[in-house]
Amino acid sequence: MQTPVTNVQNRDRNAAQAVVRACGILKCFRREGEVLQLADVVNRTGLSRTTAFRLLTSLVQGGIMERVARGEYRCLVRTGFSQSIRLGFAAQANSVFSQTVSEGLQRAAAANDRIHLIMVNNRYSAREALRNAEHLVRERVNLVLEFQTYQRVAPSIAACFLEANIPVIAIEIPHPGATYYGANNYEAGLIAGRALGRWAKKQWPEGAEQLLLLELPIAGPLPGLRITGTVEGLRTELPGFDRLNPIHLDGKGDFEQILGVVRRFIARSKPKRTLVGAVNDMCALAALRGFEEAGVGHLCAVVGQNGTLEARNELRRKNTRLVGSVAYFPERYGEDLVRLAINILDGKPVPSAVFAKHKLLTTQNVDLVYPLDGQNPAIPAHSSPLMA
Repeated sequence: MQTPVTNVQNRDRNAAQAVVRACGILKCFRREGEVLQLADVVNRTGLSRTTAFRLLTSLVQGGIMERVARGEYRCLVRTGFSQSIRLGFAAQANSVFSQTVSEGLQRAAAANDRIHLIMVNNRYSAREALRNAEHLVRERVNLVLEFQTYQRVAPSIAACFLEANIPVIAIEIPHPGATYYGANNYEAGLIAGRALGRWAKKQWPEGAEQLLLLELPIAGPLPGLRITGTVEGLRTELPGFDRLNPIHLDGKGDFEQILGVVRRFIARSKPKRTLVGAVNDMCALAALRGFEEAGVGHLCAVVGQNGTLEARNELRRKNTRLVGSVAYFPERYGEDLVRLAINILDGKPVPSAVFAKHKLLTTQNVDLVYPLDGQNPAIPAHSSPLMA
């Protein structure tokens, strides 16, 4: 395990420290038959390279360790390979989506006696995400679940963990060398675009006049595929789509910032029948609010992404212009992430990308898919930035 095997405070004066350190080396092998390099042993035990090498050499001589190649070792005895796992979770922020992921992960970790969860908050900040990565390395976690938005710092964060030989599961935003877990962004976009196109054909026989796309460039090209999929879904469903000139707006920031962007757009535009494709529910709800404030709510139709509680409540509102929101079911992420983490640490083959399930929530099915929403405590609306 990635816990230093020498702890001054816990030393027993009667204990032979060389034996204690040797036991730490035996226990750093996580599964039967696992082969570790000297650098792996150093990382997992906290021993110096020289001490680890001498103890490994002694254990090989004693017949309980095998040198399988230059600098590579295999433990020949069983030492309780199912010991606890220090799992680091770098949460996104205090957004509704991230809170739901965090709560599900905490439940899943509590249900598994192997998991010790160490949580930090990236607070929607690239700088904080980098600091948290360094902190989790110092905590000697076995694996990290990384949930942060800024693609530009993803290589630096990934390199920090790679140098420490810590595997990473990247949630929603890919990181170099990490296993990806999250949305199938293009597919989710297609679902939203097709739904918006079908709505427009039925409700606006005279045709839509304008397409507004609320994006999040800071998150990089993968979440951008939600917008690409939305456009393609519209194209397949909506006659005359090619006459629409898409207008792209940056959805960066919290709810009030995005609402400001939408207000300025409406103020300088002639009122038109406008289809709105949003990268997430916060952008979708900000667009709805902006059009309604301007007295032209009847001229918009909006689709969102994430299926958050706020969007679900909006779908329950009479005469809402939210056509739908593609659900990602973040409450299910926790179990999937714990299972995936254990498989990685146990050396089992895992795919490079694991996708969440998606379903379009509408006014017709929201209470069937989420019948217990009324029993949930209220969550402050738009409490912080959201990217998922």
